[in-house]
Amino acid sequence: MFVLLLFTLSANAQDSTKVKKRIYTTKPLQGFEAPTINGLIDESSWDLVEWSGDFIENEPDENTPPSQQTKFKILYDQKYLYIGYRCYDKEPDKIEKRLSRRDGFAGDWVEINLDSYHDKRTGFSFTITAAGVKGDEFISDNGNNWDGSWNPIWYTATNIDEEGWTAEVKIPLSQLKFGKSKEQIWGLQVNRRFFRKEERSVWQRISQDAPGWVSEFGELHGLIDIEPQKQLEIQPFAVAQYDTFPAEDGNPFRDGDDFKLNGGLDAKIGITNDLTMDLTVNPDFGQVEADPAAIALDGFQIFFREQRPFFVENKNIFDYQFANGFDNVFYSRRIGRSPQGSVGSSPVNTEFVDRPNNTTILGAAKFSGKTKDGWSIGILESVTQREIAKIEDADGNRRETIVEPLTNYFVGRAQKDFNDRNTYIGGIFTATNRNLGDILNIDYDNPDTDETSELTGLRENNLNFLRKAAYSGGLDFRHNWKDRKYFIEGNFVTSHVEGSKEAIEATQNELTHLFQRVDADHVEVDPNRTSLTGTGGKLIGGKSGGGNWRYTAGVFWRSPELELNDIGFLRQADDIRQFANVRYLFLKPTKFYRRANLSFEQTSAFDFEGNFNRIQYEFNGFINYKNNWWTEVGAAHKPRIFTNTILRGGPRWRFSEENFAFLFFGSDSRKKFNFTMGYVNSGARQNNFTFHRYVLRMRYQPFNALSVSLNPEFERNPNKTQYVTEVDFNGTPRYITARIDQQTLSASIRLNYNINPNLTIQYYGQPFISRGTYTDFNYVNNPIASDLNERVTLYDNNQISFADGTYSVDEDGGGIDYSFGDPDFAFVQFRSNLVLRWEYIPGSEIFLVWSQGITGSGNPGDHLFRSLDNQIFGQQPENTFLIKATYRFVL
Repeated sequence: MFVLLLFTLSANAQDSTKVKKRIYTTKPLQGFEAPTINGLIDESSWDLVEWSGDFIENEPDENTPPSQQTKFKILYDQKYLYIGYRCYDKEPDKIEKRLSRRDGFAGDWVEINLDSYHDKRTGFSFTITAAGVKGDEFISDNGNNWDGSWNPIWYTATNIDEEGWTAEVKIPLSQLKFGKSKEQIWGLQVNRRFFRKEERSVWQRISQDAPGWVSEFGELHGLIDIEPQKQLEIQPFAVAQYDTFPAEDGNPFRDGDDFKLNGGLDAKIGITNDLTMDLTVNPDFGQVEADPAAIALDGFQIFFREQRPFFVENKNIFDYQFANGFDNVFYSRRIGRSPQGSVGSSPVNTEFVDRPNNTTILGAAKFSGKTKDGWSIGILESVTQREIAKIEDADGNRRETIVEPLTNYFVGRAQKDFNDRNTYIGGIFTATNRNLGDILNIDYDNPDTDETSELTGLRENNLNFLRKAAYSGGLDFRHNWKDRKYFIEGNFVTSHVEGSKEAIEATQNELTHLFQRVDADHVEVDPNRTSLTGTGGKLIGGKSGGGNWRYTAGVFWRSPELELNDIGFLRQADDIRQFANVRYLFLKPTKFYRRANLSFEQTSAFDFEGNFNRIQYEFNGFINYKNNWWTEVGAAHKPRIFTNTILRGGPRWRFSEENFAFLFFGSDSRKKFNFTMGYVNSGARQNNFTFHRYVLRMRYQPFNALSVSLNPEFERNPNKTQYVTEVDFNGTPRYITARIDQQTLSASIRLNYNINPNLTIQYYGQPFISRGTYTDFNYVNNPIASDLNERVTLYDNNQISFADGTYSVDEDGGGIDYSFGDPDFAFVQFRSNLVLRWEYIPGSEIFLVWSQGITGSGNPGDHLFRSLDNQIFGQQPENTFLIKATYRFVL
């Protein structure tokens, strides 16, 4: 009924005004000398074409004259596209020339968006700031995704004069993708930011209620007989790395320092102008910023974004988000992951272990692109090395054990556009295959040992939990109609994993699946199975443009046997969710605000046994005031919260009814000093749990070349029923929970200093401290009782005692029934990077990097700042110093 109501509302909603498409017609140089890229539009070749202007304001007051006008020209030859801009400014001394690193988009800027595929969904964006800083992004999903990891080679220069500022841009056609035809027709948009008024003006009007960005572009005509350029780039690199760390007495693997040289090769080969082959051999990711510190008491894996250039570029083609959008069939962080195996038999106190931090990527190849006929194609193949951990005892005897097998990863992705680019259908296939046939414990001190004896007597069990093979496949589609204002989309995923009985049993028992749940009738652990097959997907529809109303409604599911974590990301299976949301946009600015919106969403959740696990109602609002300050507010009510995972295989658990709310507000981000403050509060009935999060983000730019930001956060999360462990009580499982007082403090620090647009110094650091202390231990009595006091039973002082780091419990007065360890913790970590980056010629770089890290365990009884002092300031850090040089050959 709610979905029908939303569609009824849309029938009466105001439709967007039909906007006429503008056309710019370019011309070839025709024997004229190409413009010199110096920011001065004074060569005679520019006279071949006319200026185009008449820009219209897009933000904040759409379809009104902008404060300052802009105009541009476009020329081309067989190798390059040339763009000249004239950005008028009546007060040129107030033009904001802020420096930043590449893709910083600081100060005044102008950009061109080119939909060279003319698919009305994707495009290439080239931005130049008044200070001469480049920004380049690949646009996908009709403007909903802008990928700044794309770093093409192009050339630009700017100049400020009495009329404002000018810019010249030269873009190699090899960096763009287009089909072969007599005359090219590309989508075209030019967009300017006028910094002082935080105003955006555009060449092609795009109404605020438009269903997207790229689909609304004007057109670039006049590109006659240009030859598709087959890109060929080879980029070798060399790295010298020196590590220092605290030395450990007697440990041959930790003597205080280490030095190594490394090298490799990246290549980009244009198979056609549409399709590109990327190759990497022995890739190095040493200068990549460290992942933020995090700790998860619920046991679930934590998602970290991909930062490695090879995997980030063109990642939109390989993305296959399904269900709620957080899961993905392809999660590239699985490739090169930290080795998963243990060292087999637990090392004794006199043994030392040298374990690799990451799995070596021997090589990877990626074939991707989009054809003129509307095919998006992506194929990725990668092989990772077998990794070995070394163990040595005090007498110098050494053994080795495999902690990660030789593994092959494959991803294939395709999509086809139809119906004037209003419809697409696509598919994906992935495969992970591990070589588990050579997992041996190799005894190097007895080299004459018979190979047969090695195979039969020394086979290790430390990787038996790994699946031998994992396959997944899926189909997806989207259909837009009525000028893309309405849509329906969906996808389907199926997975199949194979392995030994031990591996598949371990999969069934993982937190993602929990087939061992004691009260589940629809799943059970089968120790004889050697494979699992599952499905997942979504079906949603709604209104994405036209008038002030937007809405979406749909359903998604993940079956109990769905398993994607060999090369994808899946947090939890056995889940069915329904959702519906409606949003109202205030599109016309007033004297009070520039823009605002309100939204309401309802969701509910079930498992495949039919249990009704959750329902939630949420309200959100956002307003951007006239002075560019802003406020975001939200609240939710959860009258029903059941979970199948909190007791880690135990019965279904009920949390008390919850309410939460948040409030964030911030100052004008254009100011030299700006900030964001926020507070999140959540609370459940009977104080079952509460959550408090305090956020402060500050940024200061004292002068154009320097910016500093500090983002401290503090969280406090007390909970009366935090899971501790499962024990055996007279043959019956006993689930132990307790009151926890968890406090977490973190602060990310960033510093950017720009000597010029191509020479920058960047610093990133993050101290992280999380402490949890447990009291009021109890055991689960009736896990689905609505009353917290019936849900758990507290131990009294006569039943529980603590000594030597162990809690002992005597429930019935007849002696110790069971015991468990002290769960208190204090996790402390500090990570930082200092990077000097010099792009000495376009596409070729030198990095000087200093990375530092400390990880420790503090005293849970100390307050957070004492742990900061003892574990970060009081410890010797691990340091990495490296020099990396690359040179890009463009052939």
